[in-house]
Amino acid sequence: MMNSSDPRRPEKEIRYKPANSQAQTADDLPPDYMNILGMIFSMCGLMMRLKWCAWVALYCSCISFANSRVSDDTKQILSSFMLSISALVMSYLQNPQPMTPPWASAMQ
Repeated sequence: MMNSSDPRRPEKEIRYKPANSQAQTADDLPPDYMNILGMIFSMCGLMMRLKWCAWVALYCSCISFANSRVSDDTKQILSSFMLSISALVMSYLQNPQPMTPPWASAMQ
């Protein structure tokens, strides 16, 4: 039942194999760095009540989540998210005024 107009050739199929499996581990470092940076900025936002630190922490957590793989540890990413959100909530509960940029307060 082979159709002569079918251009596919099953004997020519070659299964894909990654060229270097060690190169993939080097690509996994930026999500880890962003996760650590997010936790550091979250702690700075919580302890020093700096709103911009809390926002940077949330940004780093989003980047870490976006670059993570399915097989990565989701508990650490989730804890980074929760810590950054709690830093935002606590900083805005302490001072509900809109955030002033750090460079605007130096000009006054």
